Amino acid sequence: MTENDLLLKDFTPKTALVTKNTTPETARFPVIDSHNHFGKWKWDGPIHEISPDGDWSLDDVPATIDIMDAMNVKYAINLDGGWGDLLQENIARYNALFPDRFGIFAWVDWTKVDEPNFGEKWARELTNSVAAGAQGLKVFKSLGLEYRDSSGKLVMPDDPRLDPIWAMAGELKIPVLIHSADPVAFFWPLDQYNERWDELVENPNWLFYGKDYPPFIDLIESQLRVIERHPKTTFISAHVLSYSENLMFVAEALDRFPNLFVDFSARIGELGRQPFSSRKFFIKYQDRILFGTDSFQLKKSIYHTYFRFLETEDEYFEYGGGQGRFMIYGISLPDSVLKKIYLENAIRLIPGINIK
Repeated sequence: MTENDLLLKDFTPKTALVTKNTTPETARFPVIDSHNHFGKWKWDGPIHEISPDGDWSLDDVPATIDIMDAMNVKYAINLDGGWGDLLQENIARYNALFPDRFGIFAWVDWTKVDEPNFGEKWARELTNSVAAGAQGLKVFKSLGLEYRDSSGKLVMPDDPRLDPIWAMAGELKIPVLIHSADPVAFFWPLDQYNERWDELVENPNWLFYGKDYPPFIDLIESQLRVIERHPKTTFISAHVLSYSENLMFVAEALDRFPNLFVDFSARIGELGRQPFSSRKFFIKYQDRILFGTDSFQLKKSIYHTYFRFLETEDEYFEYGGGQGRFMIYGISLPDSVLKKIYLENAIRLIPGINIK
């Protein structure tokens, strides 16, 4: 190397721009955070897993409620309910003690897919979970990326064996919050053109290129086939359909499927660098978008960044994601839109929310 050479990992430029910082101290209107993980987790391997012997991601629930109060967050959904005993543990820790502050979603055990009448059995188990207090079904990206049947084939969301589960969610009038795929760059080669290079080098297990994984678009289209096949079931597609890099594609899907909704958790990095398109998208689909942060620890700093993105015209600011070498911009949504995205859409879609 010469004196003018610089390693990419050492390149950390500081901007010369001087811009306003009008970060809100608290949300302008009451908030429901519809995408969080408060369960027991173990962190081994490429796909994080809930585990009965894991650690609670929230170790101090009363302190978390203090943070929620300070941020004007009235209610938070815990997507880590699991089923059976684990669901009961989550309910006892959060919902039973703080019934007006936490919601809970259940899971399905996709590892049992080869068992006879798998779909019918887990449709009944979902009914039991709802009777116990679950307000929705959470589906992780591991469906399509991890679980395989006895033939070695990856189980995709549109596998017909799963249809009774999706149909039962519709009968029970609970939403399915589904995450398929991951950021597009995770499916690209890890080369000089990959804008998430730093993140993927730091977390190599997040790279889904060059391995035995489906292409990105196959996972997205598999999810959309399920949504089309079950028009009576409400689907909330996490992370803006996992395609926040292409809002035109997401808009087309929302136009096609009235039972499709999205949250924008963990995607303000993509949304905030296309502020003109994002603002138009949020205003046009104001009835179809839910607020969520995808947090394991509710932090004021995370909420401040989300509120700044939604409520202000601030320019070129850090978003704390570590996802790419870019800054984001605020989209300054109208109050009428903020009220729906912060609160009203979640109340309409998720049963059992009681906010005082």
